[in-house]
Amino acid sequence: MNASNGRPTALDWSTDNCTIARTLGALGEKWTFHVLREVFQGVRRFDDMRVRTPIPRQVLSDRLTHLVEQGLLRRVPYRVAGQRERHEYRLTESGLALYPVLLSLIGWGDEYLAVPEGRPLVAEHRDCGEEVHVEIRCAAGHQVPPRESRIRPGPGARRRDPDGQAERGRGSVLPVE
Repeated sequence: MNASNGRPTALDWSTDNCTIARTLGALGEKWTFHVLREVFQGVRRFDDMRVRTPIPRQVLSDRLTHLVEQGLLRRVPYRVAGQRERHEYRLTESGLALYPVLLSLIGWGDEYLAVPEGRPLVAEHRDCGEEVHVEIRCAAGHQVPPRESRIRPGPGARRRDPDGQAERGRGSVLPVE
């Protein structure tokens, strides 16, 4: 917040090249995380996904194609004896990097949209069986609560000029409110 005029400093910066907007463009819509949930659980074949999810056939096909085009999944051919060649879907490195995002969604849902029967999914460490959770830590290793963090313009930020157009530049810190 700008102390002199009470205006959020975020208004000084353009969102034209926002990483969040580009990420959501790559991920698409709500069915994306249904597909990723399945692949993270080892369900990699189209027909198996159809059994486990409410995703309409054409939407699932479109989602899988989109995730392959975005580089989050790769298609791997397989053939069942007597049938035509098909493909299963495997995570790429960039797809695997979404695991903390998936865990965050699960954790938030468990906290704020819980069902009376209890949590439907629990992530655990394969080696020891203990639960896995997501934490926010700074580069020095401190655990950081959201209100003790802030988002600031980085080197790719573009300052808005008075006419609302973006121009490159770096500026003030944007606190989490």
